[in-house]
Amino acid sequence: MLSRFMVLFGFFALVLVSVYWVNRAVLLFDRLIGDGHSAAIFLEFTALSLPNVIRLVLPMAAFAATTYVTNRLSADSELIVVQATGYSPWRLARPALAFGVLVMAMMLVLSHVLVPASLAQLREREGEIAESVSAQLLREGQFLHPSDDVTFFIREITQDGELRDVFLSDRRQGGRAVTYTADTAYVLREAGGMNLVMLNGLAQTYEDGGDRLSTTTFSDLTYDITALIDDGGSRRRRTYAMSSYELFFRTAEMAEIADDSIGEVLEEAHGRIQQPLLALVAALVGYAALMVGGYSRFGLGRQIVFAIFLLVLVKLTESVVTTPVRANGALWPLIYLPTLIGLAIVAALLHVASRPFRRARPAREATA
Repeated sequence: MLSRFMVLFGFFALVLVSVYWVNRAVLLFDRLIGDGHSAAIFLEFTALSLPNVIRLVLPMAAFAATTYVTNRLSADSELIVVQATGYSPWRLARPALAFGVLVMAMMLVLSHVLVPASLAQLREREGEIAESVSAQLLREGQFLHPSDDVTFFIREITQDGELRDVFLSDRRQGGRAVTYTADTAYVLREAGGMNLVMLNGLAQTYEDGGDRLSTTTFSDLTYDITALIDDGGSRRRRTYAMSSYELFFRTAEMAEIADDSIGEVLEEAHGRIQQPLLALVAALVGYAALMVGGYSRFGLGRQIVFAIFLLVLVKLTESVVTTPVRANGALWPLIYLPTLIGLAIVAALLHVASRPFRRARPAREATA
C-alpha cells in the first residue's frame, strides 16, 4: 500500500503543482514582461515562487493519493480479502500513517528552510526590480504613462545611456499643462532621488484660465522624476521571509522589525509546524473515511464526499483559531487544535470501522 500511496502522490503532486505554477506564471508574465523585464527575470521569479506552491499542494496531493488508493483496493475487493485474514483497519492504517509521516517530513523541510529562503529572495528581487528605472521609464518607441497625468516618450536609447528625442507631458497641476521636448537627455541618481537632465529643448506651458501658451527654450533643464518611479513599497522584512529560529527565539524583536503583533509572529512560527501536521491528518482522513463504508458494488462515492467534508471541517477550524491567536500571542496552542480535531476524527472513524454497529439477532427459542 505504501508504494501505491507514493506513486499516486507523485502523480497528483505533479498535476497540482503544474496547475498552480502555471497560474502563477501567467500573472508574473503579465506583470514582468508587460513592464519591459527580460525573460530571465520572469524565469527567476517563477522559480523562486515554486517552493511555496509545492508547500500549498502537498496536503491535497496526500489526501487525493490515500483516497484514490483506498477506493481502488476496496473496489477490487483486496481490502475485504486482507481483512478476512485478520488484519484490522488499525493495522491496515500503518502504511497510510507511514505515508503521512513522509509527506509531513517533506513539508517540514519546505516550511522551515526552502519557503522562507525563497520568499526572502523573491521579496528582495521584487524591491530591486521595482526600483529599476530602465524597466519603468527607459523604453524606446513607446508612450509610457508612469502616472495618470504624465506621458513619457523616448525615440532612441544609445549604448552610452543617452536618450534621444525625448517627449514629456506633465498635467499634474490642475489647469496647467507643461510639455517638454529635448534633443538628448540623461537619467542621474542624486541624494536618493532620480533626475532627468534634458539638453537643448523646449518647454511649453499651457494654462486653461487664460487660454495662453508660453514657450521657453533651454540648453539644459533638470526634471525630478523620483515621484514617477515606483519604489516597490516598503523594504521592511516580513514574517513569512524570516527564519524559524528568529520567529521562535527572537519573537519580540522580529515583531518590531516586521511591524506586526507578537501574536502574528507566533502564528507564522507555529503555522510552519501545523501545516506539515495537517498533511499527515489529510492522508489519514482520506484512508479512514473510506474504511467506514466497507465494500459496496456501487463504489464509495458517499464516503469520498464525506472525507472531503471532514477535511473542509478541519480547514475551517484552522481559519477560526487564526484570528484570536493573532490578537493574543498567549493563545498560540490553539494553532494545533485543527490537528487534534483531525486525529480525533481519524481515531473515531477507525474505531467504527473496526467495530461496525450491527443489529442484534433475535435468539432462537429452544425446542423441546
